[in-house]
Amino acid sequence: MPMANTLSHVEIEAQRPLSAPEAYAHCLRIARKHYENFPVASILLPHNLRKHVAAIYAFARAADDFADEPGMKPEERLVRLNEWESLLHEAYEGNAVHPVFVALRETVREFEIPRELFQNLLTAFRADVTIHRYQSFGDLLGYSRNSANPVGRLVLLLFGYRDDGLMRLSDDICTALQLTNFWQDLRIDLERDRLYIPENDIAIFPGSSDDLRARNPGKAFRSLLEYQVDRTEEMFQAGRPLLTAVGKNLALELRLTWIGGMKILERVRKIDYDVFNHRPALTRIDKLFLLISAGITTRR
Repeated sequence: MPMANTLSHVEIEAQRPLSAPEAYAHCLRIARKHYENFPVASILLPHNLRKHVAAIYAFARAADDFADEPGMKPEERLVRLNEWESLLHEAYEGNAVHPVFVALRETVREFEIPRELFQNLLTAFRADVTIHRYQSFGDLLGYSRNSANPVGRLVLLLFGYRDDGLMRLSDDICTALQLTNFWQDLRIDLERDRLYIPENDIAIFPGSSDDLRARNPGKAFRSLLEYQVDRTEEMFQAGRPLLTAVGKNLALELRLTWIGGMKILERVRKIDYDVFNHRPALTRIDKLFLLISAGITTRR
């Protein structure tokens, strides 16, 4: 109960505890407000799963805001994330008042979702507050295991898949997507004093450190980013068997995600790795052709 005032900016709409349908409606409103990053807006997502995806998204959306929203000191961000985790534990014990956790409690019960997936996400959000550089590629993969991989595993659980092999394939794709996002938004992250290219890799390419400081797409930097893009593409390829291992209810959405990630890497190559002056992104026409391509391939 004391969290109500602390978390008022997360759009708590009622003083009384909400019913499950009301709580899901609350989560859906949050999701639709941020529809550009959320699959609930997709016509490909089965209607019966939208409220559950919305509950998971609302949980992560709030935590992401705590980690990145302007106007808070790092210690304040960590306090908010710790409070959010306390509400998570209470929900798993069957006690929930906050609307996000009223909804999430029902979702985790119905789909038997392990608590650690949500805790991993919170670990990643804490890292966003406290860690702005990564020494090795293994360290970066460790971050992705918490930030990206739980999302794919949650989606598989919602669609009824619990096989460990499928989970590992999902991890490959989700890690590749996370890395792709890093390369795509490298300039934006640098403006926030964040760099996700491992220090050890920078050392392999003499001069790339100077290029990064100067925001100069020089030869050393281009070689460094090409190295990152190549191994990101290898991860996409490693996870590709997942696209044909799931049923049609999920295959099209996964294929769109996979092709979209690969297309971004293609765009990075096309701009000759100059992500300082160009942000590689998909146009509406690109997305239309992705939808057509994914649909044709899924029906084979």
